[in-house]
Amino acid sequence: MKRLSPLPHAEWDTEALGALAPGHPLPPSNALGLFAQHPELAKAFLTFNRYLLTASTLPKRTRELAILRVAWRRRCRYEWAQHLLIARRAGVTDEEIDEVRAGAPTLLNRAVDELETESCLSDATYQELAAELDGRRLMDLVFTVGSYGLLAAAFNTFEVELDPGLPEENFNFSD
Repeated sequence: MKRLSPLPHAEWDTEALGALAPGHPLPPSNALGLFAQHPELAKAFLTFNRYLLTASTLPKRTRELAILRVAWRRRCRYEWAQHLLIARRAGVTDEEIDEVRAGAPTLLNRAVDELETESCLSDATYQELAAELDGRRLMDLVFTVGSYGLLAAAFNTFEVELDPGLPEENFNFSD
């Protein structure tokens, strides 16, 4: 069975997709091409996603490490490749990326793993996070993990291919 293919860039409803970056042209992207198949969903989801990427109270490094952990656990090549670049720009180190891949027992890895597995944080993990993050940041963390889990499910289900030139760096599951 053929999966849903991204809509070609020339056919995009730029108003709906513009929710991601209002007033800015969007470059071709297989992920956005997928969203272009459903403009109403695109507008709603990308408005929320824009908040997570640009207005969230989470520090960028924390956000990107959480997203990378979700992408790794979900085996989502597209999400991993896109956010590896963003994470590096946010100052995430190669050592931290290796910890994400290895499932090192960091507080953030543990939090993502619990949310992904149990849909809840244990009392111990919640208390440790609450010592570092206020209520808004805790909410932003939970919603970021959930949102990027949803994106990973969509990208995997519809077999969204990497954009041309996007490296598949450090995406080896045999480790």
